[in-house]
Amino acid sequence: MDERPEGTTPGVQPAAKGSLARRYSVFTTLLLAWVSCVYFGLDLMRNEFDPSKLVFSAIVLGVVGGVVALYTHHLLAKPLHQLQRGISAVREGRLEPVQVSRTGDEVEYLGHSLNAMIEVLKQSREQVREYQEGLEDKIRQRTEQLEETMQKALAASRAKSEFLANISHELRTPMNGVLGMIEILLEENPSLQQREHLETAHGCANTLLSLLNDILDLSKIEAGRMLLEKIPVDARAVSSDCIRSVSGQARNKSIDLKLEIAPDLPARMLGDPLRLRQILYNLLSNAVKFTESGSVQLRVFLKKASIPGQSVAVFEVIDTGMGIPADKLATIFEEFTQVDGSISRKFGGTGLGLAITRRLVDLHGGRLTVQSELGSGSRFRVELPALECAPVLPEHPLVMASDSNPNLAGALPRLRVLLAEDNLVNQKVVTAVLRKRGYIVDVAANGKQALESLAIRNYDLVLMDVQMPELDGIEAARAIRNNDRWKHLPIVAMTAHAMNGDRERCLDAGMNDYLSKPVSPAHLIETVENYGRRSSQPLPQAQSFDTPREHSDDDLLAGMAILFLQLAPERMQKLHSAAVRMDVAQLRLLAQKLEVSAQRIAAFDVARCAAIAAEAASSENYSVIQDSLLQLDREIKHLDQRLSGAHRAAFQSAS
Repeated sequence: MDERPEGTTPGVQPAAKGSLARRYSVFTTLLLAWVSCVYFGLDLMRNEFDPSKLVFSAIVLGVVGGVVALYTHHLLAKPLHQLQRGISAVREGRLEPVQVSRTGDEVEYLGHSLNAMIEVLKQSREQVREYQEGLEDKIRQRTEQLEETMQKALAASRAKSEFLANISHELRTPMNGVLGMIEILLEENPSLQQREHLETAHGCANTLLSLLNDILDLSKIEAGRMLLEKIPVDARAVSSDCIRSVSGQARNKSIDLKLEIAPDLPARMLGDPLRLRQILYNLLSNAVKFTESGSVQLRVFLKKASIPGQSVAVFEVIDTGMGIPADKLATIFEEFTQVDGSISRKFGGTGLGLAITRRLVDLHGGRLTVQSELGSGSRFRVELPALECAPVLPEHPLVMASDSNPNLAGALPRLRVLLAEDNLVNQKVVTAVLRKRGYIVDVAANGKQALESLAIRNYDLVLMDVQMPELDGIEAARAIRNNDRWKHLPIVAMTAHAMNGDRERCLDAGMNDYLSKPVSPAHLIETVENYGRRSSQPLPQAQSFDTPREHSDDDLLAGMAILFLQLAPERMQKLHSAAVRMDVAQLRLLAQKLEVSAQRIAAFDVARCAAIAAEAASSENYSVIQDSLLQLDREIKHLDQRLSGAHRAAFQSAS
């Protein structure tokens, strides 16, 4: 048990005041007593013992012991007590000099040494304090520098984003005009030589647009703004589409193009169909470009895993081209990098395709590898997570009415569209496309003129550019929404801004949809049809596809049918995605839009399937939703097959 007195520090013995003096006095007294005993013992032996001497000796011993005790206390105990108090003060953090007794001995020397140590400690403490203050100042300065550097980096990032948005607008605006005018000229029955020139120009413009998209994609990925969708993807359909996209290039070079898809590949997997198509197209396009003879093959199969949900879909692009040197394999996925300078001079390109492909595969959580031998060809392998979803249900045919019922072929309305656009070229392109389809188009050069036009005339739809003088599209849209008269007027943004966040800005301002320039005529017409309201001015009577008819330049039904089929895959993809998410509100809206579009081209089977899907979405009948969507897929495919016969030439020339 610890019997240390209270107030003491562990490891330090308490002061024993006077103990040293007592020890010296006791020692001296005992020494004198021993001498006295010897002296009196000798007297007893000589029979000379005197009691008075004993009393005197006792008195002397007492006096001498007291004197010795006082002397030793003054000489030793008091200086040592002073040293002990000084040491205790140092231990408690008080660096105060110790009072040293001038004894001229080792105790005085010990006191001076202790004071010297205290002085050194005071200097060290002062140095530490100064160092800490200096260190705090340095940390504060470094923190301020770091914050300043971070602010500069953020400002540079914002400036880069703004620059990309601006350059995107400046490049996409003329591209919209170039592509639009070329497509209009192609529809005006040019001569064979003129058509060849126009198609060449159209191909060059699309190449430039592709390069622009690559640069913007890379910038989005670097900025962390590339967001992937997770919707059902038909990998078979995407692979087939990509093969068809490069078939023309392969045919021109007499290259054998092969597609091999394993039967156990899931019908639908979760992913981003647009980016998957971009990945495969980049690899196939490169393979065809760098293959002079032989073949290019796309193999698609499933690599199953023992753990459910961890299977991998594998896409392999195999070519018999020029191959890649072994020392270049590690660098081909870097930005703006090609095997050597002669590649760029001979084949063109910027070296962005594979870099973007690698980034997109990484965003999917997949892996991209390459095996190649110089002079023998290359094998690019993409592995993506194969999360199966929405399995194909057994086909249950729906009872559908015939599209030959003439009672459902109503007169289609003419729509009045207000185009708010400051660029003259874009004004000409959009008005030409819409007026050719029978729409009435008025043009406003800025948001202020658009508001003035709305004040004097009713419109079914507003196509709104975002960047305009005087009053931009965002402010104009807010002004329209603040007026109860125009509260439900559809507004579609049509702008060259293509950065992430632009769509949200438009929707937050009250716009209904967003089109990024350059807008294809097919997409433009489809959007106008979806959002336009019916008016009292009918278009010519719609006819069923089974009804023979003569072709004319004013045959709007033909062009609308082609537009419908061109956009059908994308719309069906959105419908299936809404069904997988069980988003019945979105599914009902999409199905209703599809129903209206199908009725306008007299595709009544498609329209009825869409109507059933919309009704099933309203009642949240998921089994009917699945069946109706499957039937809708079949009816659209059947419609395309019917157009592939006698009607195909007429429909193509009408477009």
